Amino acid sequence: MNKNHTIRKISAFGVAATMLGGALFGPLAGAAQAQSARQKDKNLMRNLGIGLGAAAVWQATKGKTTNALILGAGAAYAGKKYEDARKAQAKENSTRRVYRYSNGKQIGYYTYRGNKRISYTRLR
Repeated sequence: MNKNHTIRKISAFGVAATMLGGALFGPLAGAAQAQSARQKDKNLMRNLGIGLGAAAVWQATKGKTTNALILGAGAAYAGKKYEDARKAQAKENSTRRVYRYSNGKQIGYYTYRGNKRISYTRLR
């Protein structure tokens, strides 16, 4: 066994241990906080994208370009799904105002969060 082969084995073991540790203990870090289904899906897509991207780089360094391309495409798709979930969550949590008019003058406004009306404010 030469020195290069030993270094590769140690590196592969280190990467595998890091990924396994993240998979096993990562969920415990967020167990203290309750998360919505949207937040869980968003976190899953982020973590999946990171994992697939790392696997794609690993396969590319080993010379397995087909595997690297497939994993890279999966990482890109997971990244897109993450961005879509992030934008939808931001839109859901944002507030907007819809004004009411009488004779051309503003008389009040409704405040909405997502699609739910949460308050009415009368002006003057």
